[in-house]
Amino acid sequence: MTELSLRDSTEADIPAITRIYGHWVRHGSGSFETEPPEEAEMARRREAILAGGYPYLVAVDRTGAVVGYAYASAYRTRPAYRFTVENSIYVAPDAGRRGIGRFLLAALMARCEALGFRLMVAVIGDSGNAGSIGVHKACGFSHAGLLPAVGWKHGRWLDCVLMTLPLGAGASAPPE
Repeated sequence: MTELSLRDSTEADIPAITRIYGHWVRHGSGSFETEPPEEAEMARRREAILAGGYPYLVAVDRTGAVVGYAYASAYRTRPAYRFTVENSIYVAPDAGRRGIGRFLLAALMARCEALGFRLMVAVIGDSGNAGSIGVHKACGFSHAGLLPAVGWKHGRWLDCVLMTLPLGAGASAPPE
């Protein structure tokens, strides 16, 4: 793996985050967006995540370039879901297969556990997304379900794979 450091994202990271995400919106099936959002929208989304008390992290290589990012957000907005988070991880297209996704996911899991969350949900676009499914499996996630043909993108129907990981005491004890 390339020498990496991890840090909380900053507003200055928005151009790199926008480029990374934009590539995957245009060329991938992990996101079900069909048009890449502009920087102002990505900044707004980041602020909303941070305002909700969730982590938003970036992986930086030794040159200082952002090579990936990850964040947790509310799985659902109703109060009973407040101890469950959904994760999102994106790696720069020229930085794949270097362990960056796993590095980000492991850090995000630890941060969410420290914040008292009890379950992390991965909603993975495209059942053929072996990279994302493999990273989640390697980090301990279990398959929880499949939503078949739930999205239409790039001229084909796409599934969503659902995977989950208990955090901390998970469901073995009430939240504190």
